[in-house]
Amino acid sequence: MADEPTALPSGSGTPEDDDGRGRIVVGVSGSLGSLAALHRAVAEARRLDAEVLAVHCWTPVGGEFGYRRSPCPPLLSACRDAAATRLREALDQAFGGTRPGVRLRSIAVRGETGQALVHCADRPDDLLVLGAGPRGLLARALHPSTTAYCVRHAACPVLAVPKPPLQRELEAMERHSRTRLTVTA
Repeated sequence: MADEPTALPSGSGTPEDDDGRGRIVVGVSGSLGSLAALHRAVAEARRLDAEVLAVHCWTPVGGEFGYRRSPCPPLLSACRDAAATRLREALDQAFGGTRPGVRLRSIAVRGETGQALVHCADRPDDLLVLGAGPRGLLARALHPSTTAYCVRHAACPVLAVPKPPLQRELEAMERHSRTRLTVTA
């Protein structure tokens, strides 16, 4: 597993790129929760006159361990391209093809999500914004909490945006339909 992202956003850790404005780093996966976090990051950027750095984290198919065991540069290139495409699509979906009204930069970063986000939000005056994500028992068992990792390791404040109401309603409908299928089956 790569401890460091393979590409850093310009301005990350380099004083010559620092224009003195605040920076809000936001994790973007394309999920409803990450889109809510992106909108919250833009609102905070307007309020603070800051720029937004949208970060999509990715790892090769099979993870870093699998890639080290069987490296395949064309597959790695395809994964990188797919991550960049997913980030563009998420930004388009979030803003409907319009500009958000703040300075927005985006980058797809190779690395485990929590580690890569903490690495990108490396300034003490940054704000790291994340969607809270699903935290049911099974989700906690299968996927450690990125938010908890970032809160423990980030050098800057971390803002966890709760699930949007639409996502909560969709999850409730899904649970309800699963319950009805189980009872009638």
